[in-house]
Amino acid sequence: MSKRTPFYQEHENLGAKIIDFGGFDMPVQYEGIKQEHMAVRENAGLFDVSHMGEFFVRGPKALELIQKVTINDASKLVPGKAQYTAMCYEDGGIVDDLLVYKLSDDEYMLVVNASNIEKDWKWINSHNSMGAELENRSDQYALLALQGPKSIEILQKLTESDVSEIKFYTFEQGTVAGESGVIISATGYTGEKGFELYIDTAKADATKIWNELMKAGKDAGLEPAGLGARDTLRLEMGFALYGNDISKDTNPLEAGLGWLTKLDKGDFIGKEAIRKVKDEGPKRRLAGFVIDEGRNVPRSGYKILDLDGNEIGFVTSGTQSVSLNKGIGMGYLELDHAKDGSDIQIQIRKKVVSATVTKPPFYKK
Repeated sequence: MSKRTPFYQEHENLGAKIIDFGGFDMPVQYEGIKQEHMAVRENAGLFDVSHMGEFFVRGPKALELIQKVTINDASKLVPGKAQYTAMCYEDGGIVDDLLVYKLSDDEYMLVVNASNIEKDWKWINSHNSMGAELENRSDQYALLALQGPKSIEILQKLTESDVSEIKFYTFEQGTVAGESGVIISATGYTGEKGFELYIDTAKADATKIWNELMKAGKDAGLEPAGLGARDTLRLEMGFALYGNDISKDTNPLEAGLGWLTKLDKGDFIGKEAIRKVKDEGPKRRLAGFVIDEGRNVPRSGYKILDLDGNEIGFVTSGTQSVSLNKGIGMGYLELDHAKDGSDIQIQIRKKVVSATVTKPPFYKK
């Protein structure tokens, strides 16, 4: 039996196509992926992302635990700031990518991927030898993502907080549509200006917030947007998706996450394995590519070939870019072929099409 978010009835009312995603009944599209994608690029889209997990880490040992299980340096956070990070296994494979929010001096919120909630919860608990206080509130939190250039003007109608002052990777707690205790953050996954609203359903009416946002955005072209558009939007920016582009079989350095791996911060799980990869140099790299001609859509698992037809890698994510009207994707490539501008080929079923290695983002304003 799939779980349902507090907005399930709204999705049904809007005629959404519902699919199972990470154990949740989620809207993949309403009017259509293309239309929802363009609404986010040009106006605004409202996503239900309540399937994400929220763990709270509290007490004097909270930071120590977070530092042990994550690869970024959470000691750099101050209250009101968020950080993108990842957790790794001892061998350097990725457990999950996640966000760390510093709520106060000794309270943090970790936001993890829907399909990994149970696994991540067990993993963090198994390393909590220092005795930090842990609480899994995933089922009590609803989460909306309002994304697009008109998101500021729409959200501002419903809150006293000055949302134009909420910069990228910062947040504040405020009231939205008269409902209090909402965390208003700006971390984004679409490449557009936007906000995430973390709603504690024990204190606030999540459905009211959805409906008031839809009303406030009516004249600004706001549309409900499903997971289909979320995927095409994130792929145009080259943002990694757990389970596709990063997994237990990928190392942060080959996945292009070296920038958030802080080997000098003290001990953390996976540190030695990652250092070894750094010293020896990764053998492959996650790279972006654009297909040069026609409507050829790359899909996860397709082979990547060199110009002589030798297999040199595989596609991890691919789509027809709505904004560019071209096939785009990401995949792991042998290092010699992963340079920007390199010519490669993608095996799409029985045909082979030419593509160019292109550093994301593919879509630029």
